Amino acid sequence: MIHKHTGIVILGAGVAGLTSAIALHQKGFSKITIYERRETATTLGAGLVLWANASKILHKLNLLSEVAKLAGEIYEMQRWTQKGTHLGTIDVQDINKGIGSKSYAISRFDFQQILLKKIAELHIPIRYSHSVLDLVTQETSVTVIFENQASVNASILIGADGRMNSIARKYVNRENTPVYQNFVNWIGIIESEQPIFTEHHVLDFWGCGERFGIVPITKYKGYWAGGKSLPRNSPLKQKNNKTELLKIFSSWSPKIKQVIEGTKEQDIRYLEVFDHHPISNWFRNNVCLIGDSAHAALPTSGQGACQAIEDAWHLAAQLSSAHTLEKAFSQFQKIRFPKTTAITMAGRELGHSLFNPDPEWCQQRNENAMHADNRITSQNIAQLWSKDLPQ
Repeated sequence: MIHKHTGIVILGAGVAGLTSAIALHQKGFSKITIYERRETATTLGAGLVLWANASKILHKLNLLSEVAKLAGEIYEMQRWTQKGTHLGTIDVQDINKGIGSKSYAISRFDFQQILLKKIAELHIPIRYSHSVLDLVTQETSVTVIFENQASVNASILIGADGRMNSIARKYVNRENTPVYQNFVNWIGIIESEQPIFTEHHVLDFWGCGERFGIVPITKYKGYWAGGKSLPRNSPLKQKNNKTELLKIFSSWSPKIKQVIEGTKEQDIRYLEVFDHHPISNWFRNNVCLIGDSAHAALPTSGQGACQAIEDAWHLAAQLSSAHTLEKAFSQFQKIRFPKTTAITMAGRELGHSLFNPDPEWCQQRNENAMHADNRITSQNIAQLWSKDLPQ
């Protein structure tokens, strides 16, 4: 068995890294240290939906009650054209029933604070300002060399260092080249003293090469993303985000104009969107990848953070029960690869559909959506997202 006092180093203090530390501690591992390249705790997104598959794991980790205090339940996903034609509604409660838990929307900041609070309670140290320069394998350990000239030896290294510059992925996979998917997202979070949202429904507006999604968290708070098909380093990258968004979406739903105008300029970010081609091997020697380092999916998958949370649970379970490190990593990959690959490719397919600039193609897409049986869609989603969850 793998000794519970084995030294474990986690690279990255995002959702994957923090959740894996909590899951490992729950399994009895006591020597865990997290190293983060940034100078302080930061969030890269406005908000996220913790779908029922993620909330089921968070319940097991004794975190769901804290989430429920700051989050809002989601009941429907409504799809609309930019002109206001209803394309269909997916009943989230059907998905929840199929999985056996609830789905919550929460701000990235609030969710990270919940994870950081738990990490502090468990006395798991986070070392900030530690950007990895290289990984060097020893016989029974790996040495992490940092840009600040510090170094650390680990018997187990978990690479949770993201999609864009993962040194762990480069070590395991010999290369780390994110794939630009030819669209950008402006993301924002809106808060108001007056009620903004009357219903807890996700609103998803489809244009042609453009898309706008709105997710309420409470009556007073929500987050959104406006997407557009653009090349990398578009001139819009340098322009005022709010001004450009109001131009692009001026003829769309009044709700879109309301949330853009109600969002502070400093709460809007411009992001070029990347994912990764699936890789079949997630580990090498003492190093194992999780989260975006292993399987970065587009935001159109809706499952990036959720799959990171699932990774954390499964890896901790395998390290706790396997007799050897290789067996633990191999079994973890065997469990997780099919599901994460399916989700990554589904997110990519939806992304290509939403940001296709051909008007005729978009018209046919909308017709197909209007005639789809969304009860079957809900069942299919629940079937995929519930795969390999704990009972």
